[in-house]
Amino acid sequence: MQMGMIGLGRMGANMLRRLVQGGHECVAYDRSDAAVAQAAVGGARGARSLAELVRSLKAPRAVWIMVPAAAVDAVIAELRPLLARGDVLIDGGNSNYQDDIRRAAELSAAGIHYLDVGTSGGVLGLDEGYCLMIGGEPASVALVEPMFATLAPGGRLPAGGGASRAAGPATAALGYLHCGSSGAGHFVKMVHNGIEYGLMAAYAEGLNLLAHADAGLTAAAADAETAPLANPQFYQYRLDIAAIAELWRHGSIVASRLLDLTAAALARDGRLAGFAGRVADSGEGRWTVQAAIDVGVPAHVLSAALYSRFDSRGRGEFADKLLSAMRLGFGGHVEPSG
Repeated sequence: MQMGMIGLGRMGANMLRRLVQGGHECVAYDRSDAAVAQAAVGGARGARSLAELVRSLKAPRAVWIMVPAAAVDAVIAELRPLLARGDVLIDGGNSNYQDDIRRAAELSAAGIHYLDVGTSGGVLGLDEGYCLMIGGEPASVALVEPMFATLAPGGRLPAGGGASRAAGPATAALGYLHCGSSGAGHFVKMVHNGIEYGLMAAYAEGLNLLAHADAGLTAAAADAETAPLANPQFYQYRLDIAAIAELWRHGSIVASRLLDLTAAALARDGRLAGFAGRVADSGEGRWTVQAAIDVGVPAHVLSAALYSRFDSRGRGEFADKLLSAMRLGFGGHVEPSG
């Protein structure tokens, strides 16, 4: 089928390539002329503007937006007068699901179908496929399902066709699923990313503990300001963290794709010297925690993982200084150096 892709960053460009390789006729646009030129080399047709992209597609058109969440409304505002009744507009980025509900209602008034698609797979998706979490009306999903099937790891529609399609439960095993009405796709992806934060934090904290299992071999300060290590003989292991991460990938219950990536990073540089340790959050972790608050669901691990990311960016430094100031004030405790 035909499809227009807007946004040729790491995800958008690779998704476009996978669609072209799957036999779809694709038109590509990005603000970067170089990105458009590269897409044309890969077999897509390059467009110099959104208007040219829309003109290059036959009605009913399918247009996929793959831009940062903050830019989606501006792109839709420019696209809306160019599209016609029956066209399908897809946001595959990391938008807030509440924005999807609003956008779907606004576009519906013009007869334009809107789908929100949570997309997971990162840079590995080109070869391995993307997990797609889809929100919107079933009829709209059915219009573009061949595209979802190509992008997903299964790479095909489910057997049987007809009523068995429309991204129903049978397609979950193929890597794509119609999760519900407008916003459902990004709601599921939001929680997916909140879980991702928690899993990443668990690996990081556990491996960090192993990295400090040699604390008993280090001469500790002997003063009133430092809690002594009670049993240094219990912490005298100099462990090969890279080897342990690799070990866990084989037969361990904690094996996962995230662990695969962790082991690969440690194999390249066991000290991770190329990283400063400042971890960004794209919004989904915040929205997940907010949703948990709204519906009264405990999310202890996901909340802690989100706050850990804030702390990594130095957002807890002032609080730490206040702690030191209070200790100095009530007990004359001077900060240890180093």
